[in-house]
This record gives sequence, C-alpha cells and structure tokens, in this order.
Amino acid sequence: MFQTLYKKCLNLAAHKSSNFYLGLVSFIESSFFPIPPDVMIIPMVIAKKKEFIKIFLIASIFSVLGGILGYLIGYLFSDFAMYVIEFYNYEDKVKNLKLSMSEGSGFIAWLSILFLAGFTPLPYKAFTIASGLIVFNLPVFIIVSLISRSLRFFIVAFLSYKFGELFTEYMNKHGSKWFTAIGIFIVIIFVFVYLVLKFNG
Repeated sequence: MFQTLYKKCLNLAAHKSSNFYLGLVSFIESSFFPIPPDVMIIPMVIAKKKEFIKIFLIASIFSVLGGILGYLIGYLFSDFAMYVIEFYNYEDKVKNLKLSMSEGSGFIAWLSILFLAGFTPLPYKAFTIASGLIVFNLPVFIIVSLISRSLRFFIVAFLSYKFGELFTEYMNKHGSKWFTAIGIFIVIIFVFVYLVLKFNG
C-alpha cells in the first residue's frame, strides 16, 4: 500500500496542478497520511527550479495547517486519536508525557520532541495528535511546527535546486540519518541555551 501511495505522489508531482496536490499532501500528511511531502518537493523543484521558494512555502504552510488539524483531532476526538497513537506504538510515551505535563516538568521535553518530529523522519502526525491529547500550548505548538517544518522543507527544496538528481540519490540512501543527526544537534543547542539562561536568570 505504501509503495502504491508513494508512486501516486510522484505522479502528482508531475501533474499540471502539482502545487495544489503538494499543498493537499502536505496538509493531510500532518494528521494521517503516511507519505511525506518531500516525495513531491524534490521532483517538483528539479522540474521547476525557479519556483523552489514557492514550493517550499506551499509545503511548509499547509503542513503546519495540517498539524493544527492533527492537534484538534487529539484535543476533540480522544478515542480516534489514541487509535492513531497506538498504531505508531506511542501510547505509553503519551501517558507519561500527560503525567509530566501535569507536574510541570514535561514542557521542554515535549518541545524538543515536537521539533524533532517536524524536522526528522519521525511520524510528525503522531505528535501533532498527541499534542492535542496532552493539551500542549497551541501557540507554541504552531511556532515550533512552523520552524521545524519550514527548516526541513527549505533544506530539501534548496538542495534539490542546487544538486538536482544527485540530491535525490543521496536522500534515498542517507537522508533519514542526516536529518535525524542535524535535528538532534539543534535540540541539544536549544536545551543548552535554555539551561544556561535558566541558571543565570
């Protein structure tokens, strides 16, 4: 099934209405669809290099809007939300986070996890829904999602613009581990700065 959906997304990238379909895929991927927008971004940028900024913006904006939908699913439809969370085997993590949030100790942890979910190959949709389940701060959720999604899609679009098919081959082989490594590095810097400011303040 995933392979079929993957191929359909690749075909949509070549469609005359590819911008519309990119926005649609970016939107639904943030709440339930399994194929990430990167699959469409790369071939679209290679085919329309002058539009790489526009393509990255479409993916980023609609991904965040889809993330808000995921948040609302978690907030308003807890039974369905838990079904999605269980599908990704995150139910224990969500329960622990609910407890830590109620005790006031889980905010920074979830902030870091949410950034990693938006930037790395982690299933972002599971974390948008989980954010609604634990009633995470919505404005902060939107800001972190916007930063992480925009950063990821800009890197994908820019490198596709610069290196074309070479970047496609590299992403297929090493993309997941590099995005994970960069994401963890950014989170470590953020936590370090936060702790320094906290102890000095």
